[in-house]
Amino acid sequence: MNDSNQPLLVINIVGLTPSLLGEHTPNLNQLINEGYLANLSGVFPAVTCTAQATMLTGAMPNQHGIVANGWYFRDLAEIGFWKQSNHLIQSEQVWDKLKSQNSDFSCAQMFWWYNMYANVDQSVTPRPIYPADGRKIPGIYSNPSNLGSQLEKSLGDFPMFNFWGPTADIRSSQWIADAAIEVWKQNQPDLEFVYLPHLDYNLQRLGPQHPDIWQDVKKIDAIAGQLISAAKARQGNILIVSEYGIEPAYGVVHINQILRDNGYISVRETLGWDMLDCGASRAFAVADHQAAHIYIQNPNDIPAVKKLLQTVDGIEFVLDDAEKKQWGIDHPRSGELVAVAAQNHWFTYYYWQDEAKAPDFARTVDIHRKPGYDPVELFVDPDLKIPKLKIGFNVLKKKLGFRMLMDVIPLKPELVKGTHGRTPSLSDKSDGPLLIGSNKKFAVDQCAMTDIKSLILRHFK
Repeated sequence: MNDSNQPLLVINIVGLTPSLLGEHTPNLNQLINEGYLANLSGVFPAVTCTAQATMLTGAMPNQHGIVANGWYFRDLAEIGFWKQSNHLIQSEQVWDKLKSQNSDFSCAQMFWWYNMYANVDQSVTPRPIYPADGRKIPGIYSNPSNLGSQLEKSLGDFPMFNFWGPTADIRSSQWIADAAIEVWKQNQPDLEFVYLPHLDYNLQRLGPQHPDIWQDVKKIDAIAGQLISAAKARQGNILIVSEYGIEPAYGVVHINQILRDNGYISVRETLGWDMLDCGASRAFAVADHQAAHIYIQNPNDIPAVKKLLQTVDGIEFVLDDAEKKQWGIDHPRSGELVAVAAQNHWFTYYYWQDEAKAPDFARTVDIHRKPGYDPVELFVDPDLKIPKLKIGFNVLKKKLGFRMLMDVIPLKPELVKGTHGRTPSLSDKSDGPLLIGSNKKFAVDQCAMTDIKSLILRHFK
């Protein structure tokens, strides 16, 4: 069987770096011994949506348009995080190229982002259900539409609350892998993408230097071994990629509070809460890990905002138009300025000056309502005396049909011990993303994230 007839399984193990390989990764080690290991130079910002779009398109953010996990939609005057339409990606994706070359080519995409309405044959992605009574019900979206129900009938319900939040753990990655294996066996796609998020959780909760991380590495290696075995059963090639490395987090920057203290941010008081009013603000930041897009209404304010942010401890760079171009982030969706956190620092989205006026969603898991990324959602408030009792009581109210607020998330960013986003400045490549391939024919020592698309195409020539 030649390379072009062999299927290819692409496994995205988020947060995996060369420094995490060793005695706890026998399955990955075996694959490296049979094939190759390469350092993967990342893209800025080193966050999930940007990294995945870069690998799928071979383009930089200034071309494909995914400038972060979320950004300010200027025409709506609203911030949107974790949108799911594949139409947001503005460059040709690898499956489009392969299908244009071979009309019979088939592709499956399992939980990679921007999954909805992608030009693939099978796809599954998280999609909670929000009934009119205010409930949030776990759910998935699939194409074909019956694929999700078939998988849940076979595997049980997708464990949404183990995919993100305080209870995020190995169960979500195991379900995704099991579903991917079923699709791989039953649908026989030529190319399949699989997303395994597990390492991301405790690398942020505990930090990359915590001794318990090795248990997480061991667990994800076992799941990778299951996928590798399934690929080999079809005589398939395997690529393992990761999106970024995670560094210890020692400091936080409340960039919006700084902007508010200097008169740039407007808020509306609603039910006693401060609500960020983007459309009325002179300048505000959309914080995403170690990157923050600063949107500025009046161009005359840009120099003053840049000068202000350059004086802030914990900010290393403030990119203007010329510098954004150098970093490949000069796109209309980007802020007028882009701030890059200093090493071991990250940006909160917090904009209130009085914690008592923080909106109700601040203490919940609410990835769409918050105007920025919030890793504190991985924690239960340590000040709760009996957290399980509070959670259980809230769940009971939900089951009885009462409205309830699962307000168990703390406002304590110091709890977060790992962060990412500034990968281009990582000096130690062993702590950056990696590429593992099963086919020595394609072996390299170094690979750019923008080269992943062309590497996949080469597997089918």
